Amino acid sequence: MHQKIKVLFRHRSMEMGGVERVLIDLLENLPRDLFDITFFLTLNQGELRSEIPKDINIITFQKGKEDMSNNKLVRTVQLVKRNLTLLFYRKNPKLLYKNIIKKDFDIEIAPTYAEFENILASPLKSKKIAWFHTDVSYDPNQKRVLNRINNLKKFDWVIFGSKQTRDIIKDLYNIEYPKSCVIYNAIKINEARKKAEEFPVNYDVHPVFSSMGRLHSRKNYHTLMNIHKKLLDEGFSHSIAVIGGGNEMDNLKKQAKELNVEKTFLLLDTQTNPYPYIKNSDYFVLPSESESYPLTIGEVMGLNIPIISTNVGGIPEMIDHNIDGYLVNSDEKSIYEGMKLFLTNSEIPNKIKNNSEKTIDKFDNQKIYDDVTEVFLSQYQNKQ
Repeated sequence: MHQKIKVLFRHRSMEMGGVERVLIDLLENLPRDLFDITFFLTLNQGELRSEIPKDINIITFQKGKEDMSNNKLVRTVQLVKRNLTLLFYRKNPKLLYKNIIKKDFDIEIAPTYAEFENILASPLKSKKIAWFHTDVSYDPNQKRVLNRINNLKKFDWVIFGSKQTRDIIKDLYNIEYPKSCVIYNAIKINEARKKAEEFPVNYDVHPVFSSMGRLHSRKNYHTLMNIHKKLLDEGFSHSIAVIGGGNEMDNLKKQAKELNVEKTFLLLDTQTNPYPYIKNSDYFVLPSESESYPLTIGEVMGLNIPIISTNVGGIPEMIDHNIDGYLVNSDEKSIYEGMKLFLTNSEIPNKIKNNSEKTIDKFDNQKIYDDVTEVFLSQYQNKQ
């Protein structure tokens, strides 16, 4: 029997998010006959930690917030201790590998830029692979962008989540990555369909535009709320249901109160199963200023909900405009016009709904798992 390739994934925590869902999918589907996989979870926290496959070796480093004391003072002490421990081991990676990880690996993987420096600091003679999902053109912090794209050069191989993610670095910074490839994220359409039937969702005001994403300023939900108010004022009755949590929640709640749209702009927070909320809506809107290759787009197509999305990142690699989705620019006027079109011209969303039934075949998950496997195998062979 051949020796399995020892692979280490490192990730911070498992709050609900696109990267976390991609990670779980990969951990579930990479071939066990070829790979002995270990998952190093820095903080044992997040809704998705229970979904890590049971046959994966898991090393959890620090206790998650869910498992800390409810006593405010004790909790503060626990968090301070946790932060000091993380800082110590970040500055002493050799001790982290000696005292905590305690194993050798053939390949080490940074699934997101937050792990780039941790993986590059590893003392192991492993092949190091980075995954990059970020559209750098939307980050105003040039120092941070340059740090990330220069760190990418130090990896043995880079996997980009969309063509646009790689191309934009070449266009803006004239930097190319000969040791790289584009591999899209797998989209689990059948699972989304099954979960969408788990419980009923009833909305008070139809038609409903659903949306899903982390509440971050670049997701543009503040703009979507202004558009919602404008459409209501013009007499277009509708509601918007946003599924997702994040640091913009308080700002958005305040904005909803100021605009008096609290009953029609629904902030539903993070949902372990978001699919019934989408399935029972009439349309889906993605107002983001930047994306890579969002899983949600394929899942919503699979649920047969007509999509309006901003034409950013890898989204035009997923949607054929005016065929299986409707693409708009990310400014307020363009999103407004797209939503108004759906509300006034039923032919267009109906056509998109009919076409999306046929086009979901373009998401071929097995090819994605095969491509990732091929990258790992080739890197391991180069190591020998």
